[in-house]
Amino acid sequence: MAAIWTLSIVTFGAPIVEGASISGHVIVTKVLTKKKITLPSYQVRSAALPARYEQPNVTGEMDRLAIYLEGPGLKPGTPVRVELDQRGMRFDPEVIIVPVGSEISFPNSDPIFHNVFSLSKAKEFDLGYYPAGQSRTVKFDRAGVVQVYCHIHSQMSASILVAPSAWHTRPSASGDFALSSIPEGTYTLVAWHKSAGFFRREVKLSESSAMNVDFEIPIRDQE
Repeated sequence: MAAIWTLSIVTFGAPIVEGASISGHVIVTKVLTKKKITLPSYQVRSAALPARYEQPNVTGEMDRLAIYLEGPGLKPGTPVRVELDQRGMRFDPEVIIVPVGSEISFPNSDPIFHNVFSLSKAKEFDLGYYPAGQSRTVKFDRAGVVQVYCHIHSQMSASILVAPSAWHTRPSASGDFALSSIPEGTYTLVAWHKSAGFFRREVKLSESSAMNVDFEIPIRDQE
């Protein structure tokens, strides 16, 4: 009996992306984030503060922005482990966005003591005083914004946005952003800026739909 052969034909091309997508652009109408006083450098031999202070290089306002999707039925993101460094009398980076359940370590890279703390409802903690070369780790198990400070140095601040869903991102330097593979449903698209706060848009997504949403972010003057 003759053998029977089955021929399989495989075609190559762009991967099929299931679900809806959102893309857009963020416009910051005023770049007025208050500059912070920080120290330019340290002499390793001494932990004493230098007498001279300088203004740091201020990054663009897009570095202080986060975009995320919230609403019923959206799955949470996969937890990650990241660092929020203390370097040059400031937190680096100034803004972090992570999924619920993530862990963030706070290494001290300065030759002086720091004390990292937060009084935010999403996560309240106080890591105590610790010197250069040491680190502390905190798990963030509730969605929301966590404002972080140092008890010793009042000019130090950072923000941790704990995203409620797997759909979160940061805009590019030009303000562009995109989210994909979103399940069908009605949700809220949120743009959050460290100085300006929250800006929300309701989005209704059908299967495989593509939506464009733009945000204009005003920032209140700060003296």
